[in-house]
Amino acid sequence: MPKLPVLSGAEIVKVLVALGFVVMRQKGSHIVLRRGSNGCVVPNHKEVKTGTLHGLLRQADINAEEFMRGLGK
Repeated sequence: MPKLPVLSGAEIVKVLVALGFVVMRQKGSHIVLRRGSNGCVVPNHKEVKTGTLHGLLRQADINAEEFMRGLGK
C-alpha cells in the first residue's frame, strides 16, 4: 500500500470528484460527497492527517492505490 500524503480538504475533494463522486452539500467545514451508495464526509481543513484520509477512503470504499492514481502519483 502506498504512503498517503498530507493533503488539504479541497485537494481531497478534487481527487474524489475526478473519481466519480458528486458534492452533495457542505455544512460548516465538512463537505459531503456521494458516488452511488457510497458516501464520505471530507473536513475542509488546510491539512488532513493521513489517518483521517485513510478513514475517508475506507468510508468511500476506495483503496489507496486508486486514490493515488486519481491524484496523479
